[in-house]
Amino acid sequence: MAKRWEQRPERSTWGDWGDEDELGSINRLTPQKVLEGVREVEHGITFSLSLPLDYPGGNALHDRRFPPEVHPITDMAQRKGNFYNVIARDELDPSYVDVWSDDLVTLYLQYSTQWDSLAHQGQLYDAMGDGVERPTYYNGFRGDEDIIGPKEDARGDGSGSTSWTKRLGLEHMAEHGVQGRGVLVDLHHHLGDAFTPVTLAMLQEIMAADKVIVQPGDMLVLHTGFADQILAWDKKPDPVKIRAMYSHLDASDDALLEWIAESQISALIADNYAVEGFMPSSPEPHSLLPIHNLCLFRLGVPLGELWNTGNLARWLRENDRSRFLLTAPPLNLPGTQGSPLTPVATV
Repeated sequence: MAKRWEQRPERSTWGDWGDEDELGSINRLTPQKVLEGVREVEHGITFSLSLPLDYPGGNALHDRRFPPEVHPITDMAQRKGNFYNVIARDELDPSYVDVWSDDLVTLYLQYSTQWDSLAHQGQLYDAMGDGVERPTYYNGFRGDEDIIGPKEDARGDGSGSTSWTKRLGLEHMAEHGVQGRGVLVDLHHHLGDAFTPVTLAMLQEIMAADKVIVQPGDMLVLHTGFADQILAWDKKPDPVKIRAMYSHLDASDDALLEWIAESQISALIADNYAVEGFMPSSPEPHSLLPIHNLCLFRLGVPLGELWNTGNLARWLRENDRSRFLLTAPPLNLPGTQGSPLTPVATV
């Protein structure tokens, strides 16, 4: 295949795992890292780190994402709308006594607890060194060639699909398996409920106070308290407060971005909306979400958002711990740019 790039961005891992790599930092979840995670299990206690997938409720958090819709499908006698497939005995076989249920769901894949795939964010970038900036994604994959949309019959198979992630979809992450050592930093314990941007100096101070050590291949989890508030609202979130609450990484701190790159983590996860805060507008070209740009476009580090970390964080603090076994595969649904999941932490 023709080389997709002649120059790679600063702080990038393009090509480090091969020219055709679509996993990025998930490659760091080696058998050794899985064993390191398993060795953190002492009590056999598990914590689900997923919000119910119909939370936060409404669309105040993101005006283009809506709660899931669940519908019954036709029953075994092809009657529409029958959730409980109660079949009159004269319709099929008089010997049947079964009652069946079946349904379908319309699901916005990034509405609730989710992974962002490496196809979720790219950048206009001159990968070929010819002076032309093109829509480009991790490892040089291209918009309109590898990540297609919107276009009629984007798959080219007559399915009617209007977008298609040919490369960098989350099926690769699902098939590899996502399991290893998770490390939690309890920002909420130190910073409370305030809408606080967290610099590298603040993060390191908190980690030192709690004796948190992050090593290459670890999955870094940030607990801010955001998801606890989401649950407390019971699907009726405050439309103003939800957009500016609790701590988040300060993407304007270049030292923080450098630390993320040098840490060699395999994933970056938070219980808040986007891990980081939005950057203000500027006359100079820049990313709205620089940590997304760094992680997804440059480093190949998947981002987890809106994870339900409260119960785990409280248990870890009560037991003077920060590490655990984390199991967190996305849905094995080819061509997806994000995925809901039910991650499990085991201690």
